[in-house]
Amino acid sequence: MPKPKGQKNTKNKAKHTKLLKRKSNKKKEEEALRKERLRAIINKAKS
Repeated sequence: MPKPKGQKNTKNKAKHTKLLKRKSNKKKEEEALRKERLRAIINKAKS
């Protein structure tokens, strides 16, 4: 049976987008941290 007119599934969509953003931000932070570590290692090797 369909939902009454005007009723939307916004709560679940908002929760889902929040989780996806959290996941992508975590991945970006990990990549930045990895790059920073590599830069430190490279600089140490150059010295």
